[in-house]
Amino acid sequence: MIKVLCGGRFNFLHSGHEYFLKKAKDHGDYLVVVIAHDAHNLKREEKKEMEQRKKQIESLGIADTVLIGDPEDFFKVVVKEKPQVIALGWDQRLPFAEDKTKQFGIKIVRIEKAKI
Repeated sequence: MIKVLCGGRFNFLHSGHEYFLKKAKDHGDYLVVVIAHDAHNLKREEKKEMEQRKKQIESLGIADTVLIGDPEDFFKVVVKEKPQVIALGWDQRLPFAEDKTKQFGIKIVRIEKAKI
């Protein structure tokens, strides 16, 4: 089984997010979506609470597991979930050194921007 991990803030869920999640899941058999902890969701003036964002992603029925990220260390969930693939959106970057993924043999894939 190939486990894919992806994540985001998902404050205002839209069709681009749904596209991203579907394309991420295409890279494996099992999709884990990590919702940014409220501690990392400070850049938006209008934001939704993490449990509300988690429920919205779960309601799409695309992810096999939806988790809330660690408030201090983004990489903790990677170590716990042990994905073979991390999917990044066209506008995302890893919140930790890419060397860490190489150390664990994790492949990074980039999902292109949705043409909506």
